[in-house]
Amino acid sequence: MGQKVNPVSYRLGIVKTWDSIWYSEKDYVSYLIEDFKIRAYINKNYSKAFVSKIEISRFPQLVNVIINAAKPGIIIGKKGAEIENISKSLEKIIQNKKVSVSVREIKNPELDAGVVGQDIARQIERRIAYKRAIKQAIRNAIKSGAKGIKVRLSGRLNGAEIARTEEFKEGRLPLSTLTADIDYKVSESLTEMGIIGIKVWIYKEEKERRK
Repeated sequence: MGQKVNPVSYRLGIVKTWDSIWYSEKDYVSYLIEDFKIRAYINKNYSKAFVSKIEISRFPQLVNVIINAAKPGIIIGKKGAEIENISKSLEKIIQNKKVSVSVREIKNPELDAGVVGQDIARQIERRIAYKRAIKQAIRNAIKSGAKGIKVRLSGRLNGAEIARTEEFKEGRLPLSTLTADIDYKVSESLTEMGIIGIKVWIYKEEKERRK
């Protein structure tokens, strides 16, 4: 029986780093729950910005949140007004601490597994043929410099009565090579027939081990 390992967690400390950069023996559980709530709030309210990664770092009286998004203008708002609203909302989740929110634009969204997965999900929700959406995503990723990409869909595809899994792959995908920079994300498409799960693997390049 094969054991499935998350390609990102498998490479932590080698070519990947953590999304939450903090440690606490006393308040570890409460901090972890706060991180989940922060990410849930941002992903729920700003899904149109194609948020891929949310980095959280903690200091004695400050929580720093960096949002990586393909469309940062939606999060920033007019003259940064939306950023202030996000900070105030997150301060209600995190008590007795100030929250600093900043946005980082994803320069190559075609090479980001989170953005690619969300884009496919949105197209399926708009009733665009899933094969067409996936082939377009694969073509754009390879054109942008990806060495390999794999997309796996699971659910009631095209409204079928029985759920099934389909996989599309192009190029190389060395999952056992720890120095291979492989981006991986899971997205969901909410359709009338149920939820369709979308997994995306993108092999970008070979990196040196982190020192």
